[in-house]
Amino acid sequence: MTKLRPEFWKLPLKKLTAPEWEALCDGCGKCCLNKLEYEDTGEVVFTRVACRLLDGESCSCTQYDIRHQFVPECVTLSPKTIHKIAYWMPATCAYRLRFEDKPLHDWHYLISGSRETVHEAGESVRGWTVPEFEVPEEEWDEYTIEDLS
Repeated sequence: MTKLRPEFWKLPLKKLTAPEWEALCDGCGKCCLNKLEYEDTGEVVFTRVACRLLDGESCSCTQYDIRHQFVPECVTLSPKTIHKIAYWMPATCAYRLRFEDKPLHDWHYLISGSRETVHEAGESVRGWTVPEFEVPEEEWDEYTIEDLS
């Protein structure tokens, strides 16, 4: 395993190494929820409908390294693309928070020291998603989430 610098998450995103960038993910799974973006307003609404590759218990991608083979439209989040993508990331997302120059939440594992605190704080999607293969896309609006902050 690559050694990470102490408190690397406080650095500007462009200064992070690739392993540090990956380590910034809090493991909530919210980014793997399907979203609806309304063209007329630009509003982005999250749904409970999860990407077919999301494991609803671990809140991680089951095929992360090769996910584009199965989900070509899955975004590749990077320091170079975050400015285009941050607006539809959840407000609690570590990448979005750091892009907006805000601190990580106390429940983030880099702060708490435990990967479980994101779940204990109720900030993950553990246990409440619906797999996308069970819901036709035209019905996703029936699964919208009012507040996902």
